[in-house]
Amino acid sequence: MGEQITYTEEQLLTLLQGQSRQAFNYLYKQYSGALYSVIYKLIGDEQTCQDVLQEVFVKIWNNIGQYNAQKGRLYTWMLNIARNSAIDKLRSKGEIMKAKIHTGENVVNSLEQRASSEQSTDTIGLRKMVNDLQPEYAEIVQLAYFNGYTTEEISKTLNIPSGTVKTRMRRAMGQLRTIFGTKQ
Repeated sequence: MGEQITYTEEQLLTLLQGQSRQAFNYLYKQYSGALYSVIYKLIGDEQTCQDVLQEVFVKIWNNIGQYNAQKGRLYTWMLNIARNSAIDKLRSKGEIMKAKIHTGENVVNSLEQRASSEQSTDTIGLRKMVNDLQPEYAEIVQLAYFNGYTTEEISKTLNIPSGTVKTRMRRAMGQLRTIFGTKQ
């Protein structure tokens, strides 16, 4: 059996930037377990996690030149790539992941919470106030607060930039404050 090779972070970085496959294999052996566990905590599906882990190491290999030691340790940089890749995978699977989340008991709880939420918003007349907004504002508030959409989901649904969604949401909230203030 051969000796176990170890590298300092600087040595490893230099070798990786020189596209050393031996250093990359070392990197994978040392860090794949830790990165996989981070990905698994976010995604939970073994096959998808393995796919994301592979994508993470491809990103590391392709982008090692962008790593800046002044901003943090190599492990932290790789951890951020893994976390962001897992989140991107969850977002790209949108409806599939939502379907997995809303099964069995979760559906009942979700329906009970929605009914409770709808009753409390109807009590103060919030739906009517939202309907009194300009149509482009009302649509965004409906999607965000009554349907639970994120800014990115609203952007894709309405085919408008996310900055526009945020601006309209701010303006809608301002109008709602004014409307709500006059009704009390």
